[in-house]
Amino acid sequence: MTFPPLREDLRGLEPYGAPQLDVPVQLNVNENPYGPSAACIADIAASVAQAAASLNRYPDREFVELRAGLATYLSRDTAAAGWSITPEQVWAANGSNEVMLQLLQAFGGPGRTAISFAPTYSMYPEYARDTHTRWVQGRRAEDFSLDLDAARALVEAERPSVVLLPSPNNPTGTALPPDAVGVLCEAVGEAGIVVVDEAYGEFRRADTLSALELLPTHRNLVVTRTMSKAFAGAGLRLGYLAADSAICDAIRVVRLPYHLSAVTQATALAALRHTEELLGQVDTLRAERDRTVAWLRSEGLTVADSDANFCLFGTFADRHAVWRGLLDRGVLIREVGPEGWLRVSIGTPEEMAAFREALVEVRREL
Repeated sequence: MTFPPLREDLRGLEPYGAPQLDVPVQLNVNENPYGPSAACIADIAASVAQAAASLNRYPDREFVELRAGLATYLSRDTAAAGWSITPEQVWAANGSNEVMLQLLQAFGGPGRTAISFAPTYSMYPEYARDTHTRWVQGRRAEDFSLDLDAARALVEAERPSVVLLPSPNNPTGTALPPDAVGVLCEAVGEAGIVVVDEAYGEFRRADTLSALELLPTHRNLVVTRTMSKAFAGAGLRLGYLAADSAICDAIRVVRLPYHLSAVTQATALAALRHTEELLGQVDTLRAERDRTVAWLRSEGLTVADSDANFCLFGTFADRHAVWRGLLDRGVLIREVGPEGWLRVSIGTPEEMAAFREALVEVRREL
């Protein structure tokens, strides 16, 4: 017996994680480069101080006030349709990673199947593995769009209990076609759930609809979001979802007791009070993304259409050499996605100028 007595299916595996390196230009994990204002920081500090006075007591395990605040925020995307999301339709956890894991704990498991379509977020199969859920991976089209006919056929053949559909997709930035969510919700039926992961949803183009608008039509639909990206709260670790209240109640069965600390709840509520400010740079980042895509294409590179705050570009015979060359020049991007491709997060204009200069030098050198 080899020590420690780890599960056999976990032996030899490396933990998930992007490189964390101290370099001048960090464009590898899709963070918002614009931090909170002094007023927002002061509000968070005061809120945490107030929460600290009662840290000897457990936090509100139903985080009622936070669910109400998140429901109000999400209802901005449903107001045009004339309805609002209620607090009972909202759930939150420590990052959208924990939200996803809880969904697989509740609706996956032994004898059940989860499906997604590659290339996509590399953590999805790990959620399935950790919950002993059978994992089936379909493929995307050459341009990374979702082939809806092929996707529906796979769902009908495999009868999954969970379908994971990021929109915009990570690492490609590709948004779902308008009819995809409804078609796949109907194909899955009430035997499963369809999870539309909108971690980058706030960065989508104006003509790209949120799946939130379809919640009243499909009770098996779950839409997840995060405060890590557009809200500039990567260090906060707060992810959340909107769904039928019965789905939220089901997740309560598998959540750990008091899983959201009083400090997390206080910080998230303070951030929500500064929504307009924290989202104030989204348009700037969208414009910088589009400029970056146009520049990369003008350099003769292929770039996936992106509705996110990053873009996937290539292709390179030796992408690691390109990645290494950029790092040597103080620019950290992500070596991820299909072989030959690289992903760059959208930073400030100064950071993107440094990226462009470094990439030109590296390509010339190679």
